[in-house]
Amino acid sequence: MATAQPQTLPFSQVIPQIEAGTIKIPQFQREFVWAREKSARLLDSIVKGYPIGTFILWNTPERLRVVRNVGSVSLPDTPDGQFANLVLDGQQRLTSLYAAVKGLTIHRDGNDDDFGAICLDLRANPDSDDPVVLAAPLDGEDDKRFIRLTDLMAAKISLYGSYPEALHDRLQQYRDRISNYSFSVVSVQNAPIEVATEIFTRLNVEGQRLSTFEIMVAKTFDQSKNFDLSEKYAELIQRLSEVEYGTLPSAVVLQTVGAIQDRAIKAKEILALPRVGFVETWPKAVDGIERAVDYLRNYFRIPVSKLLPYPHLVVPFAYFFHHHPDTPLDKKKDLLEDFFWRVTLTSWYSRSVEGRIEADLAKIDAILKGEQPTYEVGVDASPKAIAEYGWFRAGRAWVKGILCLLAFQQPKSFANGALVRISNDWLKQANSKNYHHFFPRAWAKNNGLGDDGRINHVANITIVDDFLNKRSIKARAPSDYIGSYKKVNPELADALTSHLIDLDADGVLKDDFDTFFQNRCKRISEALKQRLISLPLDEHGTAPEMADEEGED
Repeated sequence: MATAQPQTLPFSQVIPQIEAGTIKIPQFQREFVWAREKSARLLDSIVKGYPIGTFILWNTPERLRVVRNVGSVSLPDTPDGQFANLVLDGQQRLTSLYAAVKGLTIHRDGNDDDFGAICLDLRANPDSDDPVVLAAPLDGEDDKRFIRLTDLMAAKISLYGSYPEALHDRLQQYRDRISNYSFSVVSVQNAPIEVATEIFTRLNVEGQRLSTFEIMVAKTFDQSKNFDLSEKYAELIQRLSEVEYGTLPSAVVLQTVGAIQDRAIKAKEILALPRVGFVETWPKAVDGIERAVDYLRNYFRIPVSKLLPYPHLVVPFAYFFHHHPDTPLDKKKDLLEDFFWRVTLTSWYSRSVEGRIEADLAKIDAILKGEQPTYEVGVDASPKAIAEYGWFRAGRAWVKGILCLLAFQQPKSFANGALVRISNDWLKQANSKNYHHFFPRAWAKNNGLGDDGRINHVANITIVDDFLNKRSIKARAPSDYIGSYKKVNPELADALTSHLIDLDADGVLKDDFDTFFQNRCKRISEALKQRLISLPLDEHGTAPEMADEEGED
């Protein structure tokens, strides 16, 4: 059981313990942000004997990822066999003290902050409100009015001798006040990392709550095995970025490790994973993720991660490919594709995502055996459902699914038949360059259809890759701009087919929006049904849960 013991820690022991590696700053602490002026005020309080708050130290044998450097000073690891005192509260104060006493230069935001300039004003009255400790000597004053903190603490007799004899007692008095100052400390002992980080979070009420990833970075650090989760994750994301899948969140990666290691999906389960097992599972999870991404890119033809209806779909797919490294064929292929579309078209991960991913691992287990999983709700992929559910918002998982379907067709440019290039950068907003209303909204407004909700519907969306297309189309009717492309692109009919549009049957050249909308909903429906395995519960398919991407538990 965790205990908290009040203690005192003399100033004279703080710096040696930092330099010995027994007081450390854990990685989950934020960057050192105090300016030199604020550090000077802290030292002024110490000189005057004022309280500066309590430090909370976590006394632990855990070897977590820690901040090894302060400024330009490289600090050692905690010696083998010794407990570390990890700072849960007071990082800014402790770092300020160390930087000031050592006269460090802190580099941040492109600027250098020289803490070596902090000095004491020997003319100031320590018993008044006037500051004794200043951020730097005052310009135009006698040099013997000030002494740098670094020089004072070095206690060089020759330096004292350069000051008037009347100031020697004051110099010694200030040095003694600092050296003998006792800090109030609470030592947290026998606490697992989850408790320690919860204490940290509660103490730092103005900051953001620590993420599961930040805690796991600290918990899983293993120097002997050269394992640093932060670096490993960055390396993975860098590789995935090369194939436009670099937007996978850290939660997806952690859940993949957890799923493979111990079917652990919930945050509390991931936090409880043993470090050794986590480190050993990491390469297996990375392999599963990379195989899953390859399959999503090549079989489903989802070219970029931003198009994924749910980034968390990678978790069950990676779990599958961990257990089935080869490309699935025949029934397993069909079952896996059916799973993808059922998760997407029911907006399955729009809420209770952790619990639902956990339940879906059982479905993947069934698919691995070539068996039909049991699903909780049916899918309605009828033209009527497409028309009803398809109002366009780029963040909606259901809409993203239809966009994935359109991307699978490998859409071609109306202008020249070139394949459309889809980029993560272009998919950040609903007004992305990639999204084009086939019947332009401006045209609809000018022709009395501005209030027709079907205009901003996924069935009226095509994927284009060229800003010039959108700039040249503007408010022109389809008969106008498609007619102009027909003159320069002899393969225009094929290009439109790649968008699930029929040049002749869909009223394109007649500006017949009703026919166009009805026919495109039918084609989208037909394409979806080809990817689904019909199940009895689909007769009672329910509306998708209308939410953006993943929900929260």
